[in-house]
Amino acid sequence: MRILLVEDDRDLLEPLREALDAGGHGVDAVDSGTIAQWLITQKDYDLLILDWMLPGVSGLSLCQHYRQLGKGSPVLMLTAKDTTLDKITGLDAGADDYLVKPVDMLEFLARVRALGRRSPLWRGDVLTLADLSLHLNQLTVERSGITVELSGREFQLMEYFMRHPQQVLTRNQIEETIWTWGEEPESNAITTLVRRLRQRLRDVNADSWIETVYGIGYRLRPSTDPDTPVTLEPALDVQPPI
Repeated sequence: MRILLVEDDRDLLEPLREALDAGGHGVDAVDSGTIAQWLITQKDYDLLILDWMLPGVSGLSLCQHYRQLGKGSPVLMLTAKDTTLDKITGLDAGADDYLVKPVDMLEFLARVRALGRRSPLWRGDVLTLADLSLHLNQLTVERSGITVELSGREFQLMEYFMRHPQQVLTRNQIEETIWTWGEEPESNAITTLVRRLRQRLRDVNADSWIETVYGIGYRLRPSTDPDTPVTLEPALDVQPPI
């Protein structure tokens, strides 16, 4: 999932971000309500996790603004406010769930998984294309009884491909989806990531499924022919026009 995490306490922000990242999620983690307000107008998220008390714009105001934009992805409020009235206020503002600090990490991740099932993009805990399965909770791909583990970023790329099969995804689209806000990937980062994912898929004889569309990007297209050659990377990457 693509998640926006907004928390002004750095001692809490980083552990939450690391836990979500380890779960294969793409996380834009910011400590400012003002930045978050801008981000929700620029990007689509599967889940918002908002601290109530934030500098600039509060999490409550962010939630209300998000709903006013007509966006329906789930919202989880994080706060030290624990009275019944506080919870009612948060839920009435448009939040879907409410977690009181201090945060128990196992409960936090369980709530994230539960809210993820409410996302408009949720299609189950396993994505399937032809005879290949991507297990979202285990960060693995499986084909013909063989299971291969993926790193967090490899998993994010594979999930993106699986949710857009047969579509040509530009390098800009991949960068915006996989790399989080504020990150500056190196010029060859996408090429390297695709190469690594192909190496993982080779173990299930699916490396040729990722096709290079020269000058544009990549496409995931199943091949039932085990002899289909792998499309090699171009010597020089050509960026698509803006």
